[in-house]
This record gives sequence, C-alpha cells and structure tokens, in this order.
Amino acid sequence: MSNHIRANSILPAKREDIELHTADGVTLVGELAVPLDREPVATIVCLHPLPTHGGMMDSHVFRKAAWRLPALAGLAVLRFNTRGTSSVRGTSGGTFSGAADERFDVAAAIEYAEFADLPDIWLVGWSFGTDLTLMYGLEPGVTGAVLLSPPLRFSQPAHLDAWAADGKPLTALIPEFDDYLRPAEAATRFAAIPQAEVVPMPGAKHLWVGDAEKVLDEIVTRVAPSVPTPLPRTWDGPMETGDMNAYADRTVAAFADVEVPQPLED
Repeated sequence: MSNHIRANSILPAKREDIELHTADGVTLVGELAVPLDREPVATIVCLHPLPTHGGMMDSHVFRKAAWRLPALAGLAVLRFNTRGTSSVRGTSGGTFSGAADERFDVAAAIEYAEFADLPDIWLVGWSFGTDLTLMYGLEPGVTGAVLLSPPLRFSQPAHLDAWAADGKPLTALIPEFDDYLRPAEAATRFAAIPQAEVVPMPGAKHLWVGDAEKVLDEIVTRVAPSVPTPLPRTWDGPMETGDMNAYADRTVAAFADVEVPQPLED
C-alpha cells in the first residue's frame, strides 16, 4: 500500500553524523545521507540560510532533501551547520562572521565530499547560502550550483563575473514574492552570467513554505537529469516520521525584529 509523503516523512537511507574540519581550525557538525541500496548518482552540498535568522542545516527544504532524495532520486545529501550555527544535530564551533570566515566552511564541505568519493558534487545554497556559493563555490571539484532565493547581499559583481568566466552551470530559483530579489530584477542581475538559468517560481516566497516539493523537483532536474520528475509523492516501502516540534522555534517569525547583518568591509 502506498503512503503519501508528508512534510515529516523520512524515507530509507544510510545516514551518518559527520564532522568537518576547516583550515582555520574549526569543527563543524553535519550529516551525510546516501541511498541505502545503491551508489549515489550525484551529490548535493547544502549551504543554509542566515543563522542569525533561524537558518541551519535543518531548514525545511534541506531537511526534506535529506529525508527524501536519497530514496527518491539516488542522491547523496550533505548538510552541515556553518560556524556558530546550532540545530538538533549540535552546534558548530567558531562564530558567525557575515560571509567572511565561512569561506573555510564551504571549502571543508567540498573537501569532505571529495575525500568521500561522492560523485558529481553540486552546491545548493539557500538565501545566505547562495552568497556563500557565489563567493566561494568555484572549486575544481564542483560541477555546478543551484541557488534558492538568492538575495545577492554579500556577493559582489566580481563574484558573478568569476562564475561567468568559469562557465559552470548555475540555476537560480526566484520566488515570485521574494523579500529581497524578485524575478524581473533577478533576470537583470544574473545577466552578468551568460550560462545562468533564472527560473521564476510563481506564487512562491523566500522561505518556500508549501513549495518544497517544487524546489526538490527543480534541484533534481538539474543535478540528476536522468531521474524523472516530478518525484513521486507516495512511497510503498517503510517510512519513519520526523519530530517537527524540534524546529518550532526556528521560524522566521521568531527573528522578525533581528537586524539583517550587512556585508563586512574588506
């Protein structure tokens, strides 16, 4: 009998807690989820939203990616907390530095994926994570990137120029009602990267509430084009249920009065 895949459904995968060790001596906590019964066809490294505004490795789109994509799409999903960030998994060492020292965090995650022999590594950044992707993601071992709700707050035109020159594939999913960058402006800003694909997402907002399935479909279409999409919305095998209460205090509403940090001066 098929069961509907719900927001808190956890499909079978091999999941292990991991630690990343940065070049500047910080230990980061994370998780690697891989398919249970086969080698992964590709890998996504998830870079989460602003930790000062509730962002973490368990932010809902990434949580659902780790809970579903190994089984539904054969993907390896690597999630971690950037420096100073806490989640159910634990708290990473170091202190949030407004996209400066986080360069070491991105490098450590990519290095871990490479040493683990994970195939076809893609970065998937969300909000603050998109800035980290644009600023620090152009590593030789990275195939390309998918950006969710990019605000283009910390990244600079020079970073876009570097992606343009490199030629790696880049897709930006832009919510119709985003708080920071909407489709028309995004098309103009990302025109600096000829190979960039800007995808307007009708009806969506910055946090993708109610739209996680659409986002996962778009990610899989780019990262693993041999996998049919839309992904199944039902599952015939065993399925666990995650504890949603663990994340109740990490919604954006709880951070409504917290000032958004500005880019650090060089």
